[in-house]
Amino acid sequence: MTDAFDMEQSFELSEDILKKYYELNIEKKELEKEMNQIKKQIHHYLDETFGKEQKGEVKQGKYKAQRVIRSSVYYDDEMTVQKLEELNLEDFILLVKQPDTEKLEAAMRIDLVKEEEFENCKTNKQSQAITVKELSL
Repeated sequence: MTDAFDMEQSFELSEDILKKYYELNIEKKELEKEMNQIKKQIHHYLDETFGKEQKGEVKQGKYKAQRVIRSSVYYDDEMTVQKLEELNLEDFILLVKQPDTEKLEAAMRIDLVKEEEFENCKTNKQSQAITVKELSL
């Protein structure tokens, strides 16, 4: 692993590398677009053969296309809690304690609360993104 790290340390960024990244990114987008078109065709075929939103499997030569149907159930929180309260089913309602971070941050800004008191409670998340664009020179 040390060799990989050393290689990264001495790596030079060139126009050719940026060009290659840019071109591959365009190619990736074109491939994703083409794959989505083909996926639509496969779904259409499976819809016609097995029915809409039905599982199905088709073999062609040494390839197989298989569609599985995933189902998820979500409850509208407000409506469900209201209905549970109407039916006197409070045991089915969770009480979730969570800080009002907007109020906390506001209180810190006006020195009502010391920020140092909450330093170990905070987590800062960061992510990196790279964009490469072709410049018109």
